[in-house]
Amino acid sequence: MRDNSKMTQPIADHAATNRRITTLSVGVAVVLVTLKAFAYGASGSVSILASLTDSALDLVASLGTFFAVRWAAAAPDAEHRYGHGKAESLAALVQSGLVMASAVFIGLEAVRRIFRPEPVSGGGWAIGVMVLSIGLTGWLIWQQSRAIKASGSVAVAGDRAHYSADLAANVVVLIGIISGSLLKAPGLDAAAGLVVAVWLGWGAVGLLKTATGHLLDAAAPDDDRNGITSAVLDDSRIRNVHRLRTRISGNTLMVQMHVDLDASLSLAEAHDIVDAAEKRVLARYPHADIIIHADPAPAVAPATEANAAPTSGPWG
Repeated sequence: MRDNSKMTQPIADHAATNRRITTLSVGVAVVLVTLKAFAYGASGSVSILASLTDSALDLVASLGTFFAVRWAAAAPDAEHRYGHGKAESLAALVQSGLVMASAVFIGLEAVRRIFRPEPVSGGGWAIGVMVLSIGLTGWLIWQQSRAIKASGSVAVAGDRAHYSADLAANVVVLIGIISGSLLKAPGLDAAAGLVVAVWLGWGAVGLLKTATGHLLDAAAPDDDRNGITSAVLDDSRIRNVHRLRTRISGNTLMVQMHVDLDASLSLAEAHDIVDAAEKRVLARYPHADIIIHADPAPAVAPATEANAAPTSGPWG
């Protein structure tokens, strides 16, 4: 369940935080690509090549996130009444395809060099570049974590997950370079490149599942749906929640539901009850877009041994 207690800044401030951290992410990606291109030219290491390709894709992914968070933050317009939040998921879908293609390329190159090893030269330069890359990537992840606490951005969280995987992959690459240059075992360097390729493919599958889930209107997690239902039912005048539907668009949680109210209530009274329920949900989920439809509660016969029956659950 998301920690919504930390999502208290105005939405404009959240957008500014996301713009700043995505700009930083692009800058770090450019530096990493430059450093690794130099290291690959000096060493010819396949694991450096794998890491260079990964960083190049990181740059593409970070650029996608850079533009996606700006598009997603745009206000609803006449053609997009629900806003532009799915721009983030669309960008992630494209990124997952790029990452998977890269994983296949690196995997094939690594397998080729396992059977036909090539020496790794310039190991000192390559090791220095990878140590610097690990430090720079770790610093970026720390900055992204701070931004996520401030804004709760799904796009930035996805970018951080990608760089977290890169951090681990860079450690594997460093091991491969040391093996290939210092231990004179180039086959281990190629094997390290293969490990990175598998890691990239696994990450691409996870990113694809998340992106397609949002684009296909997958429901919010059970914890969130239970939290919504609990908030609505805090008022005893609301007898039941049913036909609850949720989906996620960018940072916005879309919520629709029906609630049962006493049929004798006036329209104004029913409106006040529903309005209060919406405010309780918003207190837990500040970025929610909520629609609640009031239904007259069905008449309930007095419970007896003959006609007693369990009441319906929160999902109706």
